[in-house]
Amino acid sequence: QKLRQCEGVVIDLSANELDAELAELLLAVDLHSAPVYPVELFIETYFYKIDLSHVTLASALDGTFIADHQKAYGKLKSVVDGFLAAACLLAVLPLMLLIALIIKLEDFGPVLFIQERIGRFEDPFWLYKFRTMSVRSEADSQLYTATSDSRITKVGRMLRLMRLDELPQLWNVIKGEMSIIGPRAEWSKLVEQYQQQIPFYHLRHLVKPGITGWAQVNYGYGASLDDTLQKLQYDLYYIKHYSPHMDASIVLKT
Repeated sequence: QKLRQCEGVVIDLSANELDAELAELLLAVDLHSAPVYPVELFIETYFYKIDLSHVTLASALDGTFIADHQKAYGKLKSVVDGFLAAACLLAVLPLMLLIALIIKLEDFGPVLFIQERIGRFEDPFWLYKFRTMSVRSEADSQLYTATSDSRITKVGRMLRLMRLDELPQLWNVIKGEMSIIGPRAEWSKLVEQYQQQIPFYHLRHLVKPGITGWAQVNYGYGASLDDTLQKLQYDLYYIKHYSPHMDASIVLKT
């Protein structure tokens, strides 16, 4: 009777095999009282992310996570990305020229920040952003940027606040290196570290990185290994489920 008052029952089926009696009980509960969810399905359904602790070699190889060029929508998305990026670039070009002038006037340094990032199938490419840090910081070995980072210029802080420093990435989309929507393109030095420390990290490279994405709108900026692990769970959910409806949702959240 109490089970009928529950919205559902969550159980971890990965630890041990269930005995026949408990298995029959769970089937009966699912049929007559409340839905029974394996914990990984519950997390995926209600929190919109993949529980990394339940990703196995079998699930990594059985077609659960498919490269974007193997899906019909993935192929269409690449074409749409190119047209949208070109249209957006033309629309914001006057603004970009103004931003470039302001950056140059602040400290007479380079306008663009160019860094090697890792794209689909782990192919490296040069990502373009408006420079938001002082010129001397480019040689800095610090891997993450803090919220109150002293390396960020006054103009750069405003650009970061409004995400305008991302606008040059439209050129990366036009070149086919990025998508409008996808996992964040990470610095090659960080990727080397993550692949050694986070299992199945390489799966996020099945799709093109994006200017915005499911992890970006649900978790935000990551500044640690644990943050990266959390964001990977959202990235894997996106790779498994991405669709026109989901991409539209990400655009609205962005």
